[in-house]
Amino acid sequence: MRDVAIVAFAQTDHLRRTDELSEVEMLMPVLHQVLDATGLRTSDIGFTCSGSSDYLAGRAFSFTMALDGVGAHPPISESHVEMDGAWALYEAWVKIQTGEADTALVYAYGKSSPGQVRDVLTRQLDPYYTGPLWPDSVALAALQAQALIDAGDTDEAALAAIAVRSRADASDNPHAQLSWAVPAGDYLVRPLRTGDCPPIGDGAAAVILAAGDTARSLCARPAWIRGIDHRIEAHGLGVRQLTESPSTRLAAERAGAFERPVDTAELHAPFTSQEVVLRKALGLGDEVRVNPSGGALAANPLMAAGLIRLGEAAARIHRGESDRALAHATSGPCLQQNLVAVLEGESAHG
Repeated sequence: MRDVAIVAFAQTDHLRRTDELSEVEMLMPVLHQVLDATGLRTSDIGFTCSGSSDYLAGRAFSFTMALDGVGAHPPISESHVEMDGAWALYEAWVKIQTGEADTALVYAYGKSSPGQVRDVLTRQLDPYYTGPLWPDSVALAALQAQALIDAGDTDEAALAAIAVRSRADASDNPHAQLSWAVPAGDYLVRPLRTGDCPPIGDGAAAVILAAGDTARSLCARPAWIRGIDHRIEAHGLGVRQLTESPSTRLAAERAGAFERPVDTAELHAPFTSQEVVLRKALGLGDEVRVNPSGGALAANPLMAAGLIRLGEAAARIHRGESDRALAHATSGPCLQQNLVAVLEGESAHG
């Protein structure tokens, strides 16, 4: 296995609306920022991979337009995943492992403001049994939250405390969409209140991966990817135990997360109840700093929020604020698909 690290990370300021910007105009500044951080040019990148959703853009093959932000010349080796950019990072990591590239540019973006996100996300459901009922993303998350409460794993006060902590941590994050005290608010779908749910907004993010000595030459303290894995659970919600996340635990096991303690965890938990499930699956105690960036409760640009969790964890390693961090990304209803990566600084690598 080749040593591969995240050597640069950039993200937009996440906003409720960016009507004046196209996806390309929103994306270009972060692409320039990660390239400038490493001194690389587009022609120096061995592989480019992106994550986005045509359903958000409202047109087929929308990612081809975003390639204008990378540049039409010189020709590049490029790929795309129709999901969160964390999975684009996984594809780029595999590409580097094959030896076909030494560097990779990964980016993701999403503009949720033009449409009704709760309706758009119903397209993730199975088209035969669940989809025709049109349960939206908040309603499904509320089912999961109620199952946790019924099982005695949490209560509404504990969920509210997660929201308060996340928004307080976001006060140190200049890119967060919500970084001030947010009241619990009214019920959206009982038992979830406004404060238990993620904001709707637009945003983009990008990272650069590099292998071995190339990474060391580009970054003073690379965030080495010591393990990465992703797993998927059954599509049918009725055959899953919503209070558990076995796919997260299995992905963490295969990524080596349980071999040694982590000091930081960036969890992609758009709803407060999902943090409860993930903490249990990952065995995270109070000694682990969870979502110091504020997490998805502070900014949740669809298709980029998972990649941001990896980027935020890497950035803490770059700054020397973490030695061993866990990053998690999810996709689908009620934590259906889960990716876990373990990142370490040079000193932890030994």
